[in-house]
Amino acid sequence: MSQSKVLADRIYSGEGIAADALRIVAANILLVLCAHIVIPLPWTPVPITGQTFGVLLVAVLLGARRGAITLILYLLEGAAGLPVFQPLGLPGLARFAGPTAGYLLSYPFAAFVTGWLVERGAKIGNARDGGGWLAGLPLLGVLLSGEAIIFACGCAWLAMFLGMGWSAALRQGALPFIPGEIIKMALIVVAAGGLQLARREA
Repeated sequence: MSQSKVLADRIYSGEGIAADALRIVAANILLVLCAHIVIPLPWTPVPITGQTFGVLLVAVLLGARRGAITLILYLLEGAAGLPVFQPLGLPGLARFAGPTAGYLLSYPFAAFVTGWLVERGAKIGNARDGGGWLAGLPLLGVLLSGEAIIFACGCAWLAMFLGMGWSAALRQGALPFIPGEIIKMALIVVAAGGLQLARREA
C-alpha cells in the first residue's frame, strides 16, 4: 500500500503541497482537541489524556512521513508556548523537562513507525486489497507497535532522567494507562474500518 492509499488520501483526494498542508492542519487540530481531554491521577505525575489516541489516529490517517511531520510541528508549537499540550503541565519549553517529556518526544517516532506499517498494507478492512508482506497484519498489531514506542520512551524518561527507577516508572508511567489504551486502540480500529468502508461505498 503506497502513501497515496492511506485513509487521508481516500477521504480527500486532492494532490500537491496545498492538499498535504490542509491534511496536516486538520490533523494538528485533531491532536490539540485530543490533548485537552485530560484526567489527572493522584498517584502519578502523568495524567490520562487523549494525546496517544490522537497520535496513533493521525498516523493511521496520514501515513509515516506526513504523520511524523504533523507531530514535529505539534511539538514545535508547544515549545513556542502555544496551548496545544494537555493543560496541566508547565508551558512552552519547560514541558520538555517535566514528567511527560519522554512521551511527547516519542510521538514523531511512534507516528512514523505506525504510519509506515499502515502504508505497507496493515489490514484495516479487507486483506484482499493487497499490499505486500504486511498485508495481513491487523491494525491492532500496528497500533501496539506505536504504543510500545510511546510508553518505552515515557517510562525511560521517568526512570533515568527523573530518577524514579524502572519499577516506579512502570507503576506510574505505564500500568495505570493500559485499560484506557486498549479502549483507544479499539476506537481507532473501529473508526479506521468505518472510514474505509464509507469511502468505498461513496
